[in-house]
Amino acid sequence: MGGEKQELEGPDLTEGVPLDELGEGAILTGHANGEAVVVVRAGGEVFALDANCTHYGVPLGGGIVVDGTIRCPAHHSRFDLRTGEAVAAPALRSTGCWNVETRDGRVFVTGKREAAPAARKHAAAPESVVIVGAGAAGSACAEMLRRQGYDGPVTMIDATTDGPVDRPNLSKDYLAGNAPEEWIPLFPPEWYAENRVDLALGSRVIGIDPAKRRVRLMNGKAYTYGALLIATGSEPVRLPLSQRDIPHLFYLRTLADSRAIIGAASKEKRAVVVGSSFIGLEVAASLRTRGLDVTVVSQEGLPLGNILGPELGWSIQRLHEDHGVKFHLKDGVQGIDGHTVALKSGPSLEADLVVVGIGVRPGVALGQWAGLQVEGGIVVDEQLQTSAPGIWAAGDVCRWPDPWTGQRIRSEHWVVGQRQGQTVARNMLGASERFNAAPFFWSAHYDVTINYVGHAEKWDAIELDGEPREHDCTAVYRKGGKPLAIATISRDRQSLRAEAGIEAGDLAAVEAAIRGGAGAGVG
Repeated sequence: MGGEKQELEGPDLTEGVPLDELGEGAILTGHANGEAVVVVRAGGEVFALDANCTHYGVPLGGGIVVDGTIRCPAHHSRFDLRTGEAVAAPALRSTGCWNVETRDGRVFVTGKREAAPAARKHAAAPESVVIVGAGAAGSACAEMLRRQGYDGPVTMIDATTDGPVDRPNLSKDYLAGNAPEEWIPLFPPEWYAENRVDLALGSRVIGIDPAKRRVRLMNGKAYTYGALLIATGSEPVRLPLSQRDIPHLFYLRTLADSRAIIGAASKEKRAVVVGSSFIGLEVAASLRTRGLDVTVVSQEGLPLGNILGPELGWSIQRLHEDHGVKFHLKDGVQGIDGHTVALKSGPSLEADLVVVGIGVRPGVALGQWAGLQVEGGIVVDEQLQTSAPGIWAAGDVCRWPDPWTGQRIRSEHWVVGQRQGQTVARNMLGASERFNAAPFFWSAHYDVTINYVGHAEKWDAIELDGEPREHDCTAVYRKGGKPLAIATISRDRQSLRAEAGIEAGDLAAVEAAIRGGAGAGVG
């Protein structure tokens, strides 16, 4: 979804290609019967799949092959080479598989085939599953439960009325006007009935009773569960303003929020964005794309400097300034009077709309009320189970033991939440799967995308290779010499290889990916 297939390129695979030209791990893009196809050699076998990721239609030819999967260069989705199954988010739909024959030293793609569904064996299955939250983790958990063949009742409860949507797009292409709204829902409306997922929207859970395995809703309803996932996400941090009703003041978390900002932006000219977070800067880029005059006000001295470091932070600021964004840094909002934003430093800014992106807070209240262990997030074990039997937590709200850093961490990134939801689904069915996925996110600013793998809250050294202003670089964040995280621009394969090394716990592989730099890393 959200992307167009590339034009056909490469050889006609129905006419065959020499086998000896396909090295181990090689990906060859070609076409067969009028469709784009990639041929992959892995483990001595040859496989063929549709050439585009089912997430945003990105060509898979720029990706890498790891442990029987092909990994998308843009957003790191993973597809099983044998079945085409989307085994790791953000892609939730499988890709097509093709028949392959080897004759006389040549590989031929002979036609598309229907992939047989994988046999599922469950060590256990709860009588019912209740999911609190319809965001990244909750929706991915529901989808994976059904994909795994779970046949019991699944109820997904959310206080909003949106349903599961592609939230990263709300501050990017959709807000910029480059993506239609039909791309935004994660599943078509009929998916819920077809998969027997009871979607209880506009319903707020107000209590969990772990002993009775029951959740209570504000509307008086109650649900019992065999297994429960708390995926309540986060809430935006609000400005400490005395005014209660400022019609042109917006926060961005839901589809309704994004629609409201779009509605205001369509008839206004001047916007103030409060906060230089990823969300704040993505909003600034999207509003500039719509032609608005945009000013960013931030308490930070450098946009994203505390996350990406000074070199990348400065380059991102310059990128936005090149597109006409103005910055008031080391400053804040004192108040909003009509269409005037008063700054703490004294001056005022004219603003037809104000969008706030100053961070979020995890929704841990339900966990606290239920007596779960909470330490800046709901504490979970390596299988994402909380301190109470039968209750899991995933997404923004959970704090889990990260094997690479050796610490408990919490992440507010979409793909992390989705992959945790998928792990929870499998563990609810008895898989006993350890969550070891490397944290990953991407952030888009105009035509520049930053990919970030790992987790570095603090570092004592940053290694920079390449030139951020030329949109081709790698930044490595080290502590005690160990690379905790890697940020890349225009080096997709390097990002993928670093991610694979982190997940394997292979320091040598991570260092090799880092040393690859521009030569081996550009996708």
